[in-house]
Amino acid sequence: MGLNGKTLGIVGLGHIGKQIAKVAQAFDMSVLAWQPTIREDECKAVNVACASSLDELMRRSDIVTIHMVLAESTKGMIGLRELSLMKPTAFMINAARGPLVDEDALVRVLQDKRIAGAGLDVFDTEPLPANHPFRTLPNVLTTPHLGYVVQENYEVFYGEAVEDIKAWQNSAPIRTLPELN
Repeated sequence: MGLNGKTLGIVGLGHIGKQIAKVAQAFDMSVLAWQPTIREDECKAVNVACASSLDELMRRSDIVTIHMVLAESTKGMIGLRELSLMKPTAFMINAARGPLVDEDALVRVLQDKRIAGAGLDVFDTEPLPANHPFRTLPNVLTTPHLGYVVQENYEVFYGEAVEDIKAWQNSAPIRTLPELN
């Protein structure tokens, strides 16, 4: 699927949503944004169109990407009704928080091929259970939650891993877990 001329729908035009808009624009995509408190000036500042409603965004987008915080008011905000508004050729991307999307509803529309696919790195239960349908559906791509990773995170993570291995080799383990009884 070429991205040129496609519409990216961004649910949540905060810091991350604005960065995603820039990337989409670099691929000549149209960008449509919505959040409960969206303002026209926010959209104009990053050269994106404001959707009048979540329903409009879901209907018009070729790819929907979610960038909202998880709160009582946003939990399950994308359910079967919203997913059913999507084009059969559309993709759902959730790299924010698993519970923003009703997981059972997403499984259902993916199994029924009512949308083309989903890209997910967040889930209701993490790690994703071994028997979860997302693991076997051919139209789902899953990854570990990596959205927070920057060079500095890798340097700390791998640096500490090397320290841990060296300490263990010297029979002086560090950063150990307490024994469970």
